[in-house]
Amino acid sequence: MSTQPRPAWVTVVAIAVAVTCGLGMAAQARVNGELATRIENGPLAAFISFGTGLIIMIVAMLVSSAGRRGLGEVRRAIGERRIPWFWILGGLGGAYLILSQGLVAATLGVALFSVGVVAGQTLSALVIDRRGLGSMASKPITPLRVIGALLALGAVIFAGSSQLHGDFPVWMLLLPFSAGIGIAWQQAFNGQIREVSGSAVTASFGNFVVGTTALGIATLVASPWNGWPESLPLDPVVYLGGPIGVMFIVCGAIVVRYIGVLLLGLGMIAGQLLGSIVLDLVVPAAGHELGIPTVVSTIVTLVAVSLTALGGRPTPER
Repeated sequence: MSTQPRPAWVTVVAIAVAVTCGLGMAAQARVNGELATRIENGPLAAFISFGTGLIIMIVAMLVSSAGRRGLGEVRRAIGERRIPWFWILGGLGGAYLILSQGLVAATLGVALFSVGVVAGQTLSALVIDRRGLGSMASKPITPLRVIGALLALGAVIFAGSSQLHGDFPVWMLLLPFSAGIGIAWQQAFNGQIREVSGSAVTASFGNFVVGTTALGIATLVASPWNGWPESLPLDPVVYLGGPIGVMFIVCGAIVVRYIGVLLLGLGMIAGQLLGSIVLDLVVPAAGHELGIPTVVSTIVTLVAVSLTALGGRPTPER
């Protein structure tokens, strides 16, 4: 009995969606960074970003009967032990990443922080894809997939080579590295909750509930040191981080089943680099001028995505 491979166009579309998610992540990082600067409180800015996303998802749940049915299905699946309860905690990955940025990104520098995240994300994604998770079939660790992961990591290192420095405690690297691991598991868990519930709205709603709760607690814990802003900005643009986050979390939950965690992550990394180029050209920020390393790294990452896609194509059985 033969196993029919998935049509190539499905993989191409799913990769395009992953890259688009990465574009959104680059825009979200710029928006959230601006909000944090204006209110001088990183955890609160992250909480506001997740919180606005949660509001959107609450409205989506109210109007989506499929989303509400999916929520009930997830509760039943956990109660009947058809799925582990911790699959609903995927939102902790995104919350932990944002907290890690606030804690050590300024000391490590954005470039080195990104290297740590990508290293943890690609390594974890290889492991998840190899083992499989729930309805996600195991994907072999082929030479092309390993080369693709290494190329993506090298591209990120090259993109930030001019900003790398060594004046930091080595233990700080563990935070972005572990945050990258968390992001890979977040994507895998969200994809499985989407499968169980039959609704990307349900998966994304749970993601924002968990992430907003975690960031709310972190904001309260940090309040004695960070204080509270006297007022919030009136510029609506700085509050777009939540809506953008809804877009890429929903899309990621949908397409991870088609391309796996590794290819989803690499596609997002490529999208972030592309997004950085677009932002630097359209709305340049001080100290973020477009350079040749970013352009070269983006091209290399797109090559890495192509190699990884080729390395993950199933071989029909005879």
